[in-house]
Amino acid sequence: MTVDTELIVLHTTKFGENSVVVHTLSRDYGRRSFLVRGAGKRMMSLFLPLNVLEAEITESSRSTLYTARALTAKYPLNGIRDNMFKNAMSMFMSEVLYRVVREGGSEQRLFEWCEKSILLLDAIQSDFSNFHIRFLLELAIALGFSPEPADLHPFVGEHARMADEFMKKSFAESMLVPLSGKVRNEMAEEILRYIEFHAESSVNVNSLKVLRELFA
Repeated sequence: MTVDTELIVLHTTKFGENSVVVHTLSRDYGRRSFLVRGAGKRMMSLFLPLNVLEAEITESSRSTLYTARALTAKYPLNGIRDNMFKNAMSMFMSEVLYRVVREGGSEQRLFEWCEKSILLLDAIQSDFSNFHIRFLLELAIALGFSPEPADLHPFVGEHARMADEFMKKSFAESMLVPLSGKVRNEMAEEILRYIEFHAESSVNVNSLKVLRELFA
């Protein structure tokens, strides 16, 4: 059986000589990994973090590792790929999703929210230093944690008022909230701890170190 679907690339793992396992958030399968055979060097640009791919999935009754083929990029995402800061942001977002979202059933709403977030990052022209703060708070909502000020307070401490302000503002307004690099970094780590607690899984995000330096 074959299914046409869309995939958001989170991570890749080499598999044998010429194949890779692509770890994705998919429109129809939720968080799932797929085998891509014959993935030569020319194909590797398809598997950059947060690329949105159109793919044909071949299901198998003999294996839970389905095969993906006929892969094409749905969007060029030049706004991300041509910007060092946006590239770093995309690596952070994909790593968080890879570590937090569990494999399971269909996550269409989560997929659509992620796709919207990717396109926002790609298109934004103004200052986006706060983008990952907004992303983490919206991710908590998308995962069903619904962070209220009282719920967040044990994790964000003195930054509870600022987190609440972020939640009440529109996306554009939240990008304009003045934060020092120190406060921005502390808030990102605190909200990650909140997500980690509710997701009941370790969220050790290596790419956060890069964001600390770039958005200090």
